[in-house]
Amino acid sequence: MNREAIIDQLSQDIVSYVMAGSFEEQQIAREIKPDDLDERFEDYRLLLDLHFILKEAVVDFVRKLPKRLRSISTETKTVSRTRRGTVDGHINWGATMKKRYSQNPSDSSLFVCDNRSEDYDTPENIVLKQVISVVYETIEQAEQYIKQKYGWAQDTWRGEDELIDELKRIVERNVHVRRIRSPEFYEPTERMMIAAESSRQPIYQEAAKLLRTRERLFDGDSGEIRDLLNNTSITPDDDETLFELYVLFRFVSVLESVRDQQAQFKPIRAGRKEVAKFGGDPELVLYYDQAATDRDISFVTEEDITERPLSRSEKVQEIAYEVSCDYFGEEFENYTNRPDVIVLEIRDESTDTYEYLITEVKNSTNTGTIRTGIKEALEYLAFLRVDDNFVFGEDPGDNYFGSGWNGLLVVQDLERETTPLGEQSDSEIKILQASELERGLEEVLNRADLSVE
Repeated sequence: MNREAIIDQLSQDIVSYVMAGSFEEQQIAREIKPDDLDERFEDYRLLLDLHFILKEAVVDFVRKLPKRLRSISTETKTVSRTRRGTVDGHINWGATMKKRYSQNPSDSSLFVCDNRSEDYDTPENIVLKQVISVVYETIEQAEQYIKQKYGWAQDTWRGEDELIDELKRIVERNVHVRRIRSPEFYEPTERMMIAAESSRQPIYQEAAKLLRTRERLFDGDSGEIRDLLNNTSITPDDDETLFELYVLFRFVSVLESVRDQQAQFKPIRAGRKEVAKFGGDPELVLYYDQAATDRDISFVTEEDITERPLSRSEKVQEIAYEVSCDYFGEEFENYTNRPDVIVLEIRDESTDTYEYLITEVKNSTNTGTIRTGIKEALEYLAFLRVDDNFVFGEDPGDNYFGSGWNGLLVVQDLERETTPLGEQSDSEIKILQASELERGLEEVLNRADLSVE
């Protein structure tokens, strides 16, 4: 499955789950933000604004601002002020007589004076102020990264240090911008947007167009979300994360289908890796990114020992070798490494028993990388512990890997011939390629040993 297809599906998942308010925004932001950015950009809205200001159209808009601001439109308004003993402006005699009569008819020193002034708070200018504010405030947060020319900044702001400084001067010192009031939290309103779009001045038309783009991004428009994921300005530093998120959301989708139930997404808390839960009996809990520590699940390897029969570590090496040879139809040498995983916990309240499906993800078609994934998945099964007790096999010689349906490896689509899922029944773990994932995952989940239905 190519990168474009993964991004297409993942953008739909973000619209379906994240933008609908089900999946925690902070979680998705944490995964898709570039590693160079600090934790401030785990704020999903700030991350979207960073993507917004990196658009070439935004930079071009800022570049034209200094010249265009000289001719922004204003309205003339009349302001009435009450004066006593002095006249400041044109005397409004009708208002003056009413004021004297209501307060003190004999007070001839009281005058109501009218003064005409320019009003900057037009609907079009509120739209303009909003665009400028968004760009300015986001650059304030990201300036150190943009000026250091990180790769994800693309070419939009590269070499534009002077433009960034000019934007700061505009916001902080330009008399026209400063005289426009800051928009309220509910502004610009639709009426203001229409006024800007209908203006004859390009500065207002472009400002409204940019805000419409930002609105689509924040509203979860699939095209804008896809652009966010596909554009190197806000994509993860490697495609492995995209693929892992793709697999995670496929888990959620298939589980919802199998259980005929919507996932209950969990809020993010410090130290928590729980993503979603499905109520009922059995209860299903989905974890992502290393260990499910909030349920005392851990993967702690043992120290090397020389006893026989084979230790867990040695058994992992042996089974990894056998599974690799069976899947690829050839023999290999051994290796070692450690993974991150997706964990599905199946808890049967009636018997107080647990089952687990441990899934390792490798965004690769490389034979060596896939063999590493096989070994890592087996390690997780062999060293899976709950409350410090091994889940599968306590004694040497036991089966350390569960029923054969407790471990899953998901890899990219391979061109070479491999063993299909239906013929992997004797393997200690199962292997699925990306294009097989949804259909194959449902088969894995429906196995009697997992009892997800």
